[in-house]
Amino acid sequence: MDNYTTTQPTESTTPTTLSYSSTEEPVQPTLSTEPLPTSDRLLTPVTNVDSLCPCDEHKDVCDINCCCDRECGEEVSLFTGCSVVTVSGNKQLCSRDAASHSLRSTVDGYSEVQLSVQKETNYDVFCIQSQNRVDGFSHPSPALPTSSNFDSLFKQFSSFIFGSEENSGQVSSAELLTVSGYQYGDLMVTAGDSGKRGIFWLPAPTVTADCADTSPAAFLQDQSNRCSRDVVLEQDCSTLLALSIDTYTNIQLFAGKNKVADVVPVEVASVFLQSVDGTQTVLQISDGENLNPLLLNPTLCANVVLKVVYVMRYNPAGEIVNVKVSVVLGFVHEAAVSMEQEFLITFAQEDEEEAAVHYSGNPGYVVGLPLVSGTRTADGIVQSVDPRETLSLLHSTEDKDCLLGPHQHFPVLFGLDSVSGCTLRLLDADNCSLVSHVLLDVLRGPNYTPYVASFGNSPLGYPLDWLPVKNNFNPGEAQSCSIPLSLHLEIEWTKYGSLVNPQTQIVNIREIIQTNTTSLELLSGGSSILSVRSSVAFIPVSAPARPGYRATPTIDAKLPFDFFFPFV
Repeated sequence: MDNYTTTQPTESTTPTTLSYSSTEEPVQPTLSTEPLPTSDRLLTPVTNVDSLCPCDEHKDVCDINCCCDRECGEEVSLFTGCSVVTVSGNKQLCSRDAASHSLRSTVDGYSEVQLSVQKETNYDVFCIQSQNRVDGFSHPSPALPTSSNFDSLFKQFSSFIFGSEENSGQVSSAELLTVSGYQYGDLMVTAGDSGKRGIFWLPAPTVTADCADTSPAAFLQDQSNRCSRDVVLEQDCSTLLALSIDTYTNIQLFAGKNKVADVVPVEVASVFLQSVDGTQTVLQISDGENLNPLLLNPTLCANVVLKVVYVMRYNPAGEIVNVKVSVVLGFVHEAAVSMEQEFLITFAQEDEEEAAVHYSGNPGYVVGLPLVSGTRTADGIVQSVDPRETLSLLHSTEDKDCLLGPHQHFPVLFGLDSVSGCTLRLLDADNCSLVSHVLLDVLRGPNYTPYVASFGNSPLGYPLDWLPVKNNFNPGEAQSCSIPLSLHLEIEWTKYGSLVNPQTQIVNIREIIQTNTTSLELLSGGSSILSVRSSVAFIPVSAPARPGYRATPTIDAKLPFDFFFPFV
């Protein structure tokens, strides 16, 4: 049988031709698939709307009354009208170009084509703001992922999202604006060796949970990322840069985007060492101390970065003032399938107390969020930037010794009752005053905050919105040996506001500490171990809502004074 050809016109200037045979399977059309650009700027479509001509059906021949046909020269003077008046771009775009063709009569009575290009606005809610297709209005079908091309497609699309390795760490001079500070969403610029400019990266997960080290951090956009890495300890322990603390601390940033901006170094605020069982302790860093990853044995690598927290402060002009980083170092076992890393970045405005507040509701508390607590001074309420330094409870583990530190605490979460504790050996309780002081610090936490916000967004400047933690513990009035055996927090809350949208408010908080009423030997019942407990309970005290009814209307009618005249 004979072969035949079907031509399908598109909005593009070049139609797509598909060839079929009646005896064979259809041949798939060959479309040019260029790789996606690695830049994060959207490209301008190359197809101009004034070059499109849907009525041009014959090649190298002038189509009658086709005003956009470029083959028409002298024939235009004989046109009686335009078969296609308006040619517009993609109708799904929010703003598109539209070319209008019209005829006008010259002084000799002949026709002349007039072309004008204007912007048209699409007021549809679901419109496309911009597109980055290089081929303009033609959108070929993307390649379907298969087992053979999945790796290449994943590399192609992930490199577009997170940047290309060839361009990573470089910023063109054309992108350096003359404004002094950053604006919301701008990429922060780093200062490298010999004045080389780069981009501040914050690792983030890709389509999978694997870490992508070329993910930029945007100005004023807080991020919290968790991702994993596959590590071979013998090869990567001391060579992989993603595991070293210097990779995240040896950084210098430009305060602004212009070329004369000051350089702001990253300051190390704290370094925590996490043991194999998960407990953390603060490291006292000395000059010249080496904290790089170290392979202790073929199955254990120490000083590996597990968590990085950046706190950036900026001024009202958008310039970075200082950058502080806190790092958690730990151990990685060869038996682990993959190691997990956590990266956080937060922004706070300089000399602004409100920036240090971590809200837990707006305005009422939200169940599951930590209580907002602080310390009262002469100038008002002071709250730490670190959200972990709040009202907390002891994180109990199996056979946890109360006097064997360090101890891990977790914040008190609104609406969630919890119980935890530790064990006290009587052999360690000989020095009563010392043990009592240590136990109280263990139960309360190292950063005890005696004031709690009544609402989840109580401002620091209103001390009356902050409630003191009431307690009646006074070891001086007790017996000779008074050791706290339990700490219980009673938090009373109520519903405030309208019945339609009530907000939770804390109205009272009490700290109840129970001590030994007799000798420790009698309390232990012959054993040498005592249980020390800490707990919290949330008690609702709001009155139940009762339906109310309006009073029955009454008739308040008054007769004129002469209503019964002349009878009365």
